[in-house]
Amino acid sequence: MKINKSYVFAAGAFLAIALWFWYNSGREDKTPVSTPAASEQPADLPTVVVEPREAEEHQNSFNLFGRTEANRTVDVKAETAGLVVSTPVAEGRRVKRGTTLCRQDIDARQANVSQARATLEARQFDMQSTQTLVEKGYRSAVQLKSLKAAVDGAEAALKGAEIELDNVNMRAPFSGIFDNRMAEVGDYLLPGQACGRLIEMNPLIVAIDLTEKQVGEVKIGQAAEIDLVTGQSVTGKVRFIEANANAATRTFRTEIQVPNADYALKGGVTATVRIKAGVVKAQHVPSKILTLDTDGTLGVRYVNYDNRVGFAVVNQIDEDKDGIWVTGLPDSTRIIVQGQDYVSVGSEVKTEAATYRGATE
Repeated sequence: MKINKSYVFAAGAFLAIALWFWYNSGREDKTPVSTPAASEQPADLPTVVVEPREAEEHQNSFNLFGRTEANRTVDVKAETAGLVVSTPVAEGRRVKRGTTLCRQDIDARQANVSQARATLEARQFDMQSTQTLVEKGYRSAVQLKSLKAAVDGAEAALKGAEIELDNVNMRAPFSGIFDNRMAEVGDYLLPGQACGRLIEMNPLIVAIDLTEKQVGEVKIGQAAEIDLVTGQSVTGKVRFIEANANAATRTFRTEIQVPNADYALKGGVTATVRIKAGVVKAQHVPSKILTLDTDGTLGVRYVNYDNRVGFAVVNQIDEDKDGIWVTGLPDSTRIIVQGQDYVSVGSEVKTEAATYRGATE
């Protein structure tokens, strides 16, 4: 009997499949029970180096940048019209109050004074003569009063002529430095036109800007230490704090008054100002441990009681050669001094202790 080839092919395929299942089932029986993959095992916790910190009272101080300014700046102006005939003070010279900075031509002003004086003398003579006649009963008291009024008018006219004559002298309204001459001999000045600029440098002013948080901590009369970019160090007192904040910067202009009797300090110089503002609880930390959180906020990472990483936004209030004083950390904590950039907030870590040497060593 002839066997169909398709049957033979099907039987062979069935036999091959059966052998394959038998072979693999035997291998599975001999394979030991597998252990969890290494990736499924708990990973080792990251290790950070920590230092303990306890909050302590520290003098709060603000370190601010400012600039020096003249106490007053005034353009000395003409009070009358006239030709400039003299400029006796050189630019940059120190002058006392009342010093003539520019002088105009007298013109007819002296003649006006002489005429007003002569008129006054005539009126006074008339009044004296009339008074004698009134006493003898030859003139009335009304005539005497009229002549007294004429004398008063003549005195006023003389005073006005003398003032006009004196107005040709443009004098310094206060002691200071004649900083800039604006008129030369031969210039014709009208009333209100400037002869020169006078600046008052004693006292000197150091202008700074306080933030909305700082302005409440600074008072009028408070002392300030100032270091100038020129290398000079001085002290002063707060004399003015702006009542309204600048709309653009939200800061308050503050002025510090500094004695400058010898005029050694100059205006327009960059200044670093240190103002003490009470005592606060703070911690001393190395400046290198400051880091940023995910929002870009500057702060310090620390380890809390359950060995998880925390982050505190801090505010620097002081600094020294060993680090900075900050507020914002928990009163008792462990700051991360090594490895803070490799751990995230909320993650669990292993800790290693480091010895803190202190801010004064």
